[in-house]
Amino acid sequence: MRDIPVGNGCLLVNFDDKYQIRDIYFPHVGQENHTEGFPFRFGVWAGGEFSWIASDEWQHDLEYLPETLVTHVTLVNERLQVSLTCSDTVASHDNIYLRRIAVRNNVAEQREIRIFLHHDFRIYENKVGDTAFYDPENSSLIHYKKHRYFLINTQPGFDAFATGRKAFRQNEGTWRDAEDGELHGGAITEGSVDSTIAVHVTLDGNESSEIYYWIAAGATYDEVADLNRETIERGPAVFLEYTANYWKAWVNKNPVDFDGLSSEVTDLYKRSLLIINTQIDDGGAILAANDHDVTERATDHYSYLWTRDGAFVANALDQAGYSEMARGFYSLCCKIIHERGYFLQKYNPDGTVASGWHASWDTHAKKPMLPIQEDETSLVLWALWQHYDKYRDIDFAHRCYRRLIVKAADFLTAYRDVDTGLPLPSWNLWEDRRGIHTFTCATVVAGLRAAAEFARVFDEPQNAEKYSAAADEIIAAMREQLYSKEHGRFLRGLLASGDNSITQDATIDASLFGIFYFGCFETDDEVVTSTMSAIEKTLVNNGPIGGVARFENDGYMRVATETTGNSWIITTLWLAEYYIAAAKSMADLQKAVDIFEWVVRQALPSGVLSEQIDPLNGDPLSVSPLTWSHSSFVAAVNSYLEKRSSILS
Repeated sequence: MRDIPVGNGCLLVNFDDKYQIRDIYFPHVGQENHTEGFPFRFGVWAGGEFSWIASDEWQHDLEYLPETLVTHVTLVNERLQVSLTCSDTVASHDNIYLRRIAVRNNVAEQREIRIFLHHDFRIYENKVGDTAFYDPENSSLIHYKKHRYFLINTQPGFDAFATGRKAFRQNEGTWRDAEDGELHGGAITEGSVDSTIAVHVTLDGNESSEIYYWIAAGATYDEVADLNRETIERGPAVFLEYTANYWKAWVNKNPVDFDGLSSEVTDLYKRSLLIINTQIDDGGAILAANDHDVTERATDHYSYLWTRDGAFVANALDQAGYSEMARGFYSLCCKIIHERGYFLQKYNPDGTVASGWHASWDTHAKKPMLPIQEDETSLVLWALWQHYDKYRDIDFAHRCYRRLIVKAADFLTAYRDVDTGLPLPSWNLWEDRRGIHTFTCATVVAGLRAAAEFARVFDEPQNAEKYSAAADEIIAAMREQLYSKEHGRFLRGLLASGDNSITQDATIDASLFGIFYFGCFETDDEVVTSTMSAIEKTLVNNGPIGGVARFENDGYMRVATETTGNSWIITTLWLAEYYIAAAKSMADLQKAVDIFEWVVRQALPSGVLSEQIDPLNGDPLSVSPLTWSHSSFVAAVNSYLEKRSSILS
């Protein structure tokens, strides 16, 4: 889990719940992780005793300064009688990570306190071939390999340093050298290396002093040396203040009337926007989650762009008034869409195709199949139309029209069963089964309708008619093929077997909310009310924490078989979207507000939202932060505010 991220679109630094740096991504958000999730240790020596702040003897309080991406962390150690107050940020427009450490001596007499800062770089995600050395020209430590340089410095300047080998024979690393309060390492080490620096301060009784610490990231020695000089000349305190002011201006740039919502909900809305910002690369990729710890439970991580997640996030940003960030995503989509008009499973932050598990060959039927989740294509069109409908940026839409919109819409129109009119089988949004899924069908309708609207804008009536007709045919087929009179609700989908037979999948799945959310059926249509009633009855968690599970018998990272399943932030907020859409009075909207308050209670003290929640104790599960969780909260609050305004008018 990552409790606090700070970043600027190129450099992302993540902390765990013990306030250890665990990830340093550069030069893309999510790519490359130059720590591989290994901790950078932070230690304190006082009165002849030493302690790493990850120890349980430290009290940890991890938050942010309000409305900023500057942390406010307090650390207290009763045994050492030392307290630390720290602020961390990544400079808004420079690749510099900064930390201010206010050290307080909590005893009455004067004494020396030593702060130790350790660095366990694995540059290019590989510990082999690194170099760490002391640079006398800049009075700094530098770690480098090829085109990645990391310069480390402090103000006042550090008093001692050590470079050495790690994870090699008997060498654990220079952090062990620090535990006696002294450092004895060399000036340069190559191979599998780490480093530690120490800053000594002498404090009178109950006195405090400030230390500034920074890591500059760049592609060359000259680049990080220039950043170091800039930090010293401007002053690290100025960088911190400037960055804090920038984020306050950014998160408040669009006035919003939150009347009717608590300050806690309002704060989480703003925090969510800020957290989302940290998960978006400057090249437009919206990353699902940058939490390397998930690799301990899975064979891969979440530091990828899924265009489905990206579309939902971009749409939330659009509705919140952050169109420029959404445009970056849509521009990237124009570049990476397949020549046949679809998106693949996922992409790396730089736009290259990422790892995947969707096969191109059906081993049962012995024939090719498309390795796609079709909703990843349709949702981009849906979100892009919402963007245009709000901002009317005709030049941008025109640039996207041939490269993305027509190409994708033609694919969606053609990729259908000639007999039923439904989309052909693809993988579902949860990526665990292949078939014809109700959610996917709903998104295809939304994508085709969006393309039809664009075709009308650009006066192409034939395309508009073609896409609209395909959407209407899918809706009719959904009612005929996917609504089950036997169950009195929509099926999750139809599953294709290797012998070409089709079986019904009657599993109740929270994603069925898509039948109204994407405009396929009216909210008060009986097919909608019956389906959403089944979701409420079956998936609202019967554990003490509450929330909504993904689907019946969901086994992914499940922690308690006696409950409905793990609660998900996004699925719980989908239920809120239904309550909002169905509301006819302010009293009706209260159910959605109750869900907003529930989400507030599930957030970490920093405001970070995870993917899943333990249904018994409320602990975060899977990854944190999950970008989609935060965007779902922003989207639902926006839906509430719009509906509230409509009701009151």
